[in-house]
Amino acid sequence: MDQPDLTFSPPAFRAIVLMADAVQVTDGKLFILGGGLGLIGPKPQTISVAIRIGVPWDLANVKHEWQLALTDEDGRPVLIAEKPVGINGQFEAGRPPGLAPGSELWVSLGVNFGPLPLERGKRFTWTLSVNGTTSEHWTANFSVRP
Repeated sequence: MDQPDLTFSPPAFRAIVLMADAVQVTDGKLFILGGGLGLIGPKPQTISVAIRIGVPWDLANVKHEWQLALTDEDGRPVLIAEKPVGINGQFEAGRPPGLAPGSELWVSLGVNFGPLPLERGKRFTWTLSVNGTTSEHWTANFSVRP
């Protein structure tokens, strides 16, 4: 007699990563200026990244680790002053009163970087990871003018 597959798959996070000229988060909402930025420079300029993370109901009220890292077109970390460009932190999505059980919860993050001296004529990628896991969809690609 065949046994059903009882492999447990944890609920998956969803995420949106978007480059912009500037980002601000207020009351859980993202305020984005110049969203969808995909071509910069050639001179160094400020870069912002808007992030929206969908947290499954079962993973609410738990601290989660997130990381945003910048890589070059070969997938290597971008270094400035011998340090990788990126940022990390924690978030926790709380369940507001009255929210229907099973609802997805959203966490908004806005990261603003000062001018970054990136190599001209190259492509770069911001990659988000949550609890050490990432997805090919949790990225924002951009190029620097020659």
